[in-house]
Amino acid sequence: MAEAEVTDPRQASLALRGHKAAVDMFRQALASGRLPHAWLITGPAGIGKATFAFFLARILLGGEEAQSPAGRRISAATHADLLVVERGFDEKRQRYRGEIVADDVRPVNAFLHRTAAEGGWRVVIVDGAEWMNRSAANAILKILEEPPPATVLLLTCAMPGRLLPTIRSRCRRLELGPLAPADLVALLHQSAPHVSTHELERVAEAAQGAPGRALALLADKGGEIAGCVAAVFDGVSALRGYEIAETTLRKDYGFGLFFTLLSDRLQDAARTAALEGDARANTLAQAWEAVGRLHAQSERFNLDKQQALLEAMTIASQA
Repeated sequence: MAEAEVTDPRQASLALRGHKAAVDMFRQALASGRLPHAWLITGPAGIGKATFAFFLARILLGGEEAQSPAGRRISAATHADLLVVERGFDEKRQRYRGEIVADDVRPVNAFLHRTAAEGGWRVVIVDGAEWMNRSAANAILKILEEPPPATVLLLTCAMPGRLLPTIRSRCRRLELGPLAPADLVALLHQSAPHVSTHELERVAEAAQGAPGRALALLADKGGEIAGCVAAVFDGVSALRGYEIAETTLRKDYGFGLFFTLLSDRLQDAARTAALEGDARANTLAQAWEAVGRLHAQSERFNLDKQQALLEAMTIASQA
């Protein structure tokens, strides 16, 4: 099976699929002349929040057509009226930092205090707003409290509960739901054109409507990570646990995919138990929450990934 390429959200935003209700809500607000200055784009990991944010930026900046001047500049990351804030990359450790820090946010003030280069909107995308530390969050909050004219902030966030309540209250929320199977298969075909339709449909079903998850599943050749997760629920020895952790960490996408699939299994098990009146439902739900917190903390604070995987396996096996 050919390995799928992870799509740049700037490019993917040219061919956005799904999320029609959210797009319509944004267009209606823009057409009304009363466009909110801040939008909180939420949804599960891998659903396409960054791609959606860039699509909204294209609407505002007149860049929906790929070959238009604005469209080309957005794709090339050279549009003077679009600023993106995200976690910085640690060159020494070769990984993204665990937080969005004040230095990452500082360019926003200078950006907003100059006139729009093309005489229209200025757009700031904060990708992964839940990763902002306290200083960065306070800096964004100050901007939200006194927004400059003709400015729109687009915050993407998988865990809105981690944002300051005052930030949430100042944003119009757009919740992105799962893509329809046909839309997801079409997107996957663009990234992996040599993969059979049957395989794409299988992956789309397992991905639960999330393009990012589907791409990771396509890259998981032979379902190796999925097999590791299944093994955890069958019971593994300490030695086997270390072997699973090593297998997972050898793959660039392994850590995130392992936690995603493990969380899915626990969530499904908890839902089934609740419907059947099984007393284990609450225990399984608590395990699902614990695994989710562990994953978030591991990413946020750069915790030891092997230890995090071993701890997650312990939580799941004891549920």
